[in-house]
Amino acid sequence: MAMAAVDAAPARAEELAKNLFGHEPLPAALPAKSYGFYSKGCFSGGVAIPTDGPTWQAMRLSRNRRWGHPTMIALVEKLSRDAAAKDGWPGLLIGDISQPRGGPMLTGHASHQIGLDADIWLTPMPARPLTVAEREKISSVSMIKKKGLTVDDKVWTPAHMRLLRRAASYPEVERILVHPGIKKKLCDTVTGDRTWLRKVRPFWGHDSHFHIRIGCQPGSPGCKKQAATTPGDGCDKSLAWWFTEEPWRPNKDPDAPKARDLMTMASLPKECRAVLAAPAPASELAATYRGPGSVTDTGTSIAAVIEQADTIDPEAGAPISANAFLPTDGVKIPLPQWRPDE
Repeated sequence: MAMAAVDAAPARAEELAKNLFGHEPLPAALPAKSYGFYSKGCFSGGVAIPTDGPTWQAMRLSRNRRWGHPTMIALVEKLSRDAAAKDGWPGLLIGDISQPRGGPMLTGHASHQIGLDADIWLTPMPARPLTVAEREKISSVSMIKKKGLTVDDKVWTPAHMRLLRRAASYPEVERILVHPGIKKKLCDTVTGDRTWLRKVRPFWGHDSHFHIRIGCQPGSPGCKKQAATTPGDGCDKSLAWWFTEEPWRPNKDPDAPKARDLMTMASLPKECRAVLAAPAPASELAATYRGPGSVTDTGTSIAAVIEQADTIDPEAGAPISANAFLPTDGVKIPLPQWRPDE
């Protein structure tokens, strides 16, 4: 019995994965790959969206959660540009995307672990750049009436609908999570083409922001796909359920530990150990997503960095000479054509 207790001790003592991933300041300098599922995994080759752009500003910078798979970051920038140019949306305020190497977070989300999720505030970007302090303190505005489940028409505008429609228009986007009241508002008011409503799914929270989720990307065979959305526009009995008592009943066990408080590295895909152990790029600037012709902090163009990057030893599963800008397998990333000065 004593020997069994000794053998079990290391397993019980293994550090929580959230503590390991939550304290990594930079991404794994490996090819861009997602491992596992959105709520149980990690990713390598992450890039950061710049804190500021012509049509976006990143919020809550202290969290260090503006990292994602290159396809995710490219899509967020594209959404910001398209919404500003075509839909009358002044610009995006960007919430959490992922930690530099993904994995379970110290606080907050259960998902956002594999670089393929992003939160966008439903508050439009102000005309002036927000200070760092403002980005930490300003709250997003709820679209839902106080103590209610339906949209407050004093804050909801047609531009909100156009922004969500724009996000749903991209083939990479598989789901957009919103408060049930927002989904109902769309069901009640959208005319013409309603096929995009299929991607918009009701979920708890999400009254002041929406959650974009893209699918597993080529070159990530270890990424677990989510189930397909059900046929139709979702304006049916599945939506009506959210306006019954059942979804809002108090949690019977509010003190039960959350998944992130139990996950150890043994809970995650085995590749996540290599992701955690991989070297980091030279700096945050070197791993920040940018357009053609920009340079890293060493003065080397990103194209040159990619060209010079050494390969990964497939037998060892570890970098020989790793770089955060190794190309994403089988993916051509759309790059923005303009970048504000650093």
